[in-house]
Amino acid sequence: MDKEAILKNAQSWTQAPFDTDTITKTLALISANNADFQESFYKDLEFGTGGMRGIMGVGTNRINKYTLGKNTQGLSQYLKETFKDEQIKVAIAFDCRHNSKELAQVVANVFSANGIHVYLFEDLRPTPLLSYTVKAKGCHAGIVLTASHNPPEYNGYKVYWQDGGQLVPPQDKEILDLIASLNFKDINFNGNPELIELLTPADDNAFIVDSIKAGKIAGDIDRSRLKIVFTSLHGTSITLIPETLKRAGFTDLHVVKEQAIPDGDFPTVDSPNPEEPEALKMAVDLANKIHADIVIGTDPDSDRLGVAVRDNDGKMVLLNGNQTMIAMTDFLLQQSDLKNATQPFIGSTIVSTPMMHDLAMDYQVECKEGLTGFKWIAKMIKDHPQQDFIGGGEESFGYMVGDFVRDKDAVTAALLACEMYAYAKANSSTTYQELLKLYLKHGCYQERLVSLVKKGISGAQEIKQMMIDLRENTPKQIAGQDVIIVEDYAASTRENKQLNKIETLEVPKSNVLIFYLADGSKIAARPSGTEPKIKFYISVKAPLDKVSNYPAVQDQLNNKINGILADFDI
Repeated sequence: MDKEAILKNAQSWTQAPFDTDTITKTLALISANNADFQESFYKDLEFGTGGMRGIMGVGTNRINKYTLGKNTQGLSQYLKETFKDEQIKVAIAFDCRHNSKELAQVVANVFSANGIHVYLFEDLRPTPLLSYTVKAKGCHAGIVLTASHNPPEYNGYKVYWQDGGQLVPPQDKEILDLIASLNFKDINFNGNPELIELLTPADDNAFIVDSIKAGKIAGDIDRSRLKIVFTSLHGTSITLIPETLKRAGFTDLHVVKEQAIPDGDFPTVDSPNPEEPEALKMAVDLANKIHADIVIGTDPDSDRLGVAVRDNDGKMVLLNGNQTMIAMTDFLLQQSDLKNATQPFIGSTIVSTPMMHDLAMDYQVECKEGLTGFKWIAKMIKDHPQQDFIGGGEESFGYMVGDFVRDKDAVTAALLACEMYAYAKANSSTTYQELLKLYLKHGCYQERLVSLVKKGISGAQEIKQMMIDLRENTPKQIAGQDVIIVEDYAASTRENKQLNKIETLEVPKSNVLIFYLADGSKIAARPSGTEPKIKFYISVKAPLDKVSNYPAVQDQLNNKINGILADFDI
């Protein structure tokens, strides 16, 4: 959109149907005519891998009552067209972010103004509880107001369908097309209080019971012997995880008090993301002070899980998302009654560790692989109802246990992580030692994610150009290794350069490139669907003959990753 079009777009926000406050702020932006003004109006805010996320403020490219109201009006009309003869029901949850509660009420008002019955949580609750509630209440859709682990100035809007999973084809495009056809004047904000039913803490109990059923799988062990440090990083998990762990028998639980109060400013961390070691520093410090076994930390909406455990030297180390996924999946498969399961399978994503396929082969189950984002793992379950889903995850610290929730679920995953460690401890081992045993058996994998932040209009163009350059100048070698396979998910092609053969990828199109090297290394590149970033995912592997050699092999693999990054000039 050029400058003239941006100005015209902004000027439409200086009159009805926009309220006085919005008009005043829009006029101030127009007067400033700075980068913030340009970025607020140069496009419509888009849906990505985790729904719609953006900076809060006025404008078409911002999170506000009008952009979310338009989404909700479009979704309301789609639901009424799709379920003509039914009393339509939706559930709405929200997290700790600024304006989340107020925006949730706006969304509830729009739904109810359109004759739709709303179940609205009266206070902040974890995202997995929203997924659960959609299924438990027989809802047709669900909304959660959250921006996950994004910075404090962000908020977001995630849409769920009847099965409890996020929107996927074909509903996503149909709904987005309908939203795009609407004008802001079409939004009906006049809510009907009689159609809005508040959900209270009493409605949490069924979720906690089912979470314990799914995650407490190790039989008769003494769970009180496991010393746990937990932090909610100022987010929603404080409402459910401590209670769930204690009911399951994990009574030696220590909460990081400074981070227990929900706060959208996230005052004790630079980023409320358990992927970042700094975010869990206070929890690790407490663990070292009280000699705890394990640290559990979650992101603000409690779908991502960070886990730190003791290594063989007694040092607390943060497991990456791939390591947590591998350890928990192996434990689940080990404890599950696979003989009586129907075509059991585990789920992963194209940018996660290939080691999931090794586990699947070892336990003789199927490993299904989808695009980035848990909505694709939920879709696997929906598309294959005749098969039993055991568990699955992705490298970005997300995990789902069984089928009672259809999104990544840090509540049940936290319980499973503690259960796994308690079982190991009961058998004179640790989670870290069990992970090294898996490396001995399947080979030592090392993964690393590198994210390059590119903000604003120029950043978006830079990311776009980087992907174009990678496609137009596909490397023949990376770090001295031949590129033998190139997968381009935007073109739906898999090119095997050794066989001079091109196959079609049978998955939805996505802006992802994956390079496979002759030594088994794997490099994926993709723009983030929720943040102004381009991400590079690297996976390398080497044999491990004995546990004592792990540090040396780890150094060898990290050097290999450094060489790969150097070739990409990162």
